[in-house]
Amino acid sequence: MVCVGSATLNEQSLSWAGNGRGRVLSIILPIVIMMLAIVIVCYCILRRKKKPAGTLLLFDSTNPEDIQSFDSLIIDLPTLRAATGNFDEGRKLGQGGFGAVYKGILSDGREIAVKRLSQSSRQGIKELKTELVLVAKLQHKNLVRLVGVCLEEHEKLLVYEYMPNNSLDTFLFDPDKSNELDWQKRFMIIKGIANGLRYLHEESLLKIVHRDLKASNVLLDSDFNPKISDFGLARLFGSDQSQYVTNRVAGTYGYIAPEYAMRGQFSFKSDVFSYGVLMLEIVAGRRNSDCSDDSEQYDHLLSSVWERWTLGTIVEIMDPSVISHSNVDQMLKCIHIGLLCVQHNPADRPMMSTVNAMLSRSTAPRQAPSRPAFCFLRSGVNSEMDRGRGISHSTSRAAVSENEVTVTELEAR
Repeated sequence: MVCVGSATLNEQSLSWAGNGRGRVLSIILPIVIMMLAIVIVCYCILRRKKKPAGTLLLFDSTNPEDIQSFDSLIIDLPTLRAATGNFDEGRKLGQGGFGAVYKGILSDGREIAVKRLSQSSRQGIKELKTELVLVAKLQHKNLVRLVGVCLEEHEKLLVYEYMPNNSLDTFLFDPDKSNELDWQKRFMIIKGIANGLRYLHEESLLKIVHRDLKASNVLLDSDFNPKISDFGLARLFGSDQSQYVTNRVAGTYGYIAPEYAMRGQFSFKSDVFSYGVLMLEIVAGRRNSDCSDDSEQYDHLLSSVWERWTLGTIVEIMDPSVISHSNVDQMLKCIHIGLLCVQHNPADRPMMSTVNAMLSRSTAPRQAPSRPAFCFLRSGVNSEMDRGRGISHSTSRAAVSENEVTVTELEAR
């Protein structure tokens, strides 16, 4: 009986102990879970507060992947003020449609270029967001690399790798510096830009039309390797999309394709047109809008090139500071390719992969160019020569205004 009583007592003790532990767990577990939830919520709130208000506004409606990739690029304003000497005028590298660009040095010794959106700039948050999202995802040796971004205290700042030789136009169109660009460097730049565009149009997972390719948007590193920059006007194309139509034409006079200027239609071939103009500028060593003739109405480079092409005096258009017996054939080939790129009809212009192939060959292209867009010949160059060569007159001076862009809205940059 004693044994039975003792066993009964032990069973009761174990039952009480088990019930006690259950009561303790039922009290502690909810408290622990609640505390963990509070910690997680506080962490999320603190993390959200650390982001500038402009950052959240910029990405309210974007893909979560964009936000994640963007977070790693955030640089705070005090860091950039210290790097640029509080945006010292002595460190200004240039001034563009976006605003000023300053040279900076981070605490780890890295040199950077800080693009600062001016308050009066016509380029807004949409263009900034476009450039930020696209450049952050694009990786190519001929595209400028984005280092970071800052959106604090009404500042909108994009931070890029520093290019010691600034932009192509600072050398190409400066009489004192143009001699530093010998033909070997110029041809390397021509090929590098073509490689970058081919990547944007045909090789990248994101198919992109740049829409503002020009000499000032091509940066040069210490070895004069070119890198395409300024993607504020770039447009993403779908895999099955061949062209886009817009009511707002934005770009730079002299580089805009005719179908874009007059009808708001742009495609990969619009970039090809801009590339053709840029290639001819590099060979000639002068801007497309320079006035090289006695009459100011014939100041277009395309007109001058075509006139000399038809007259057989194309050597006259080549930059005399770089031309030689050893490279004249290569320069002639580039002019030939450039003329193919600036054809009036987009279908007659080659894709950038074709341009790359033509540049790699030692011989000139087989296709003969026809009269380019925006080409206004002087009365001394009569139409009989054109008809004798089978040249198309798809662009007539009588059919359009002098600059062919009065029917559309152009946004100067």
